[in-house]
Amino acid sequence: MAQSIQIGILLYPNVTQLDATGPAQVLSRVPGAKMHMIWKTLDPVPTDAGFSIVPTTTFADCPRLDVICVPGGGGQTALMTDDETLDFLRRQAATARYVTSVCTGSLVLGAAGLLKGYKSACHWAWRDMLPAFGAIPVAERVVRDRNRISGGGVTAGIDFGLTVAAELAGEEVAKSIQLVLEYDPQPPFDSGSPEKAGPERVKRIRERLSGLLQARQKANDDAAAKLA
Repeated sequence: MAQSIQIGILLYPNVTQLDATGPAQVLSRVPGAKMHMIWKTLDPVPTDAGFSIVPTTTFADCPRLDVICVPGGGGQTALMTDDETLDFLRRQAATARYVTSVCTGSLVLGAAGLLKGYKSACHWAWRDMLPAFGAIPVAERVVRDRNRISGGGVTAGIDFGLTVAAELAGEEVAKSIQLVLEYDPQPPFDSGSPEKAGPERVKRIRERLSGLLQARQKANDDAAAKLA
């Protein structure tokens, strides 16, 4: 019988659901995995996709985790100075085998003081906010630095999940999970990174995200100041 592996994914209002559910779908298939979807209460948590996810445990009841994962999303800005959430992450990170994130979840880890001196991935639009926390931004789908493992934006969470699965159970198990999930990406377009999308499309996206950029920059500045 496989040894139990406690894996926790943070939830919060306006989380990007695929940041959380992509890794969850992969990691739930690791032999012995016990998945925990975590928030302050057990009330359904609204995601940015218009539906809610029901947490399975609270901060208070969450067991000691082998893997703690923080996904990204618009609601991430509210977590940057949320002491209850940041303290929970610090407590879990102190004993976890792996401290991880997807997308802008890395900024939350940064705000908790958990990325100082570590390389990290993040969504391309927000990657340059990482140095405020002493982190080293890296433009890759998945980045590992010691026991910190981070995924880039949204869909990178599946690649991230397979990387963590290999760490936990070996490459053969991870490859088998990939096959079972039929994860064989063949997108109809080649526009999934700033380099491939081209400067005009990137400019339009940045303009569309300008409001969020301002809110996220303020949250980042406030969190960095508080951490200092």
